Formats: sequence, structure tokens, C-alpha cells
Amino acid sequence: MPSSTRSVNPDAPARRVVLLHGIWMVGATMQWVSARLRAAGHAPETFGYHSIVGGPDEAVPRLADQLRAGGEADIVAHSLGGLVALRALAAEPDLPVRRMVCLGVPLCGSSAAANLARWPLAALWLGRSADILRNGCMTWPPGHEVGMVAGRLPHGLGGLLAQFDGDNDGSVSVEETRSPQLADHVVVAASHSGLLFSAEAIAQTIAFLRDGRFSHINEPS
Repeated sequence: MPSSTRSVNPDAPARRVVLLHGIWMVGATMQWVSARLRAAGHAPETFGYHSIVGGPDEAVPRLADQLRAGGEADIVAHSLGGLVALRALAAEPDLPVRRMVCLGVPLCGSSAAANLARWPLAALWLGRSADILRNGCMTWPPGHEVGMVAGRLPHGLGGLLAQFDGDNDGSVSVEETRSPQLADHVVVAASHSGLLFSAEAIAQTIAFLRDGRFSHINEPS
């Protein structure tokens, strides 16, 4: 497993990292990730939003405001949060974002969400985020380096809805996390929610924020 530890220059200013949670979650969901990033010398801050009753239309302008307010930043986003962040970059390409790490983000669209949306009552669980989850976000403006950490432990109900053929994290398939525009892509042994508590996932996240690439030492072939 790649190490997440590295000597930190105490005189170097801590770099902003804005954290976004996924659907059905709250800002506190990102506390474990936040603590590890802070220990690695970053200055994490959480962006909370209403994933069901608000959705991306409400979240995107607020996220853009937060990104502009504090100077240049990086982003770490889980699942739906990654799609919200990428939509913000598409809406305002000049936002001061250097690098972004996506954790289990369905860039190609979520087949589990698409199948769930076919059921009228079940579709309420997706709320105003249904469209962006079904459609994904395959492209974004140049100038922002985006890396993807995907999971391959199929623990979750999403697999029952999507009936994945290949590797998946129980909610999102590895193939759904790919885009030609990604700067790098790595697969770790974690489920969808487990990406938020995986030592391997956070080590890869820190590596990308630092170097613009992942450590592929233990990635399965």
C-alpha cells in the first residue's frame, strides 16, 4: 500500500482543499478525509449542499462563490460531489482550481441511478440530482488536472440495480469512472462509501494533489 506520510515543511503555507460529499450525505461525512489531509499539510474545508431537494442547480453557484473567496484551491469530491464540482468548472472555467481528485465519481453516468429513476417513487430518492447522475460529466475545461480513484469491492445495493459485468464498488462500475480527459486513474480495494475511509484511497489522493499523478505500485493488473 502506498504510504500517505511525507515530511511537511512547517514554513510552507497549507494549500486549500475543498471537500464535497456525495448523495444522501452531509459535510460531516468528509471528516475522516479532512483529518488525513490536514495531517499531510493541507488546509481542508468542506462544502455542504442539499443533494436531493437542492441538487446541482442550487449547489454549483454556491460552490463557485466558495472557491473564488479563498484563492487557489484543490478539490476532493466523492460520487455526486464530483459531478457538482465538474459542472461548476464547466460553468466558470476560470475558477481558481488546480487539481481535483474524484472518489468513485460516475463520469459516464450511473447505470444504477438510471435504473432507479425508472421507478416513479424510487426516483424521489435521487431528487434534483437525478439528471446529472444519469448523464455524468465526461469533459471539463482545460487547465484543471483531474484524477480518479475508483473502488473495486462490490459492497452495496447499486449492484442489484445495475447488474454490473465488471469491477465495481457496489454503486459505480470502474468503467463508469473513466474519461479520456483524466490526468490519471487508479483502482483501489474499497467499496463506494468505503472510499471515504480507505487508507489506500487517501494515500492516492495525497499523491495526486502533490504530484498530479497517482502511485500505481499496488494497483491490480
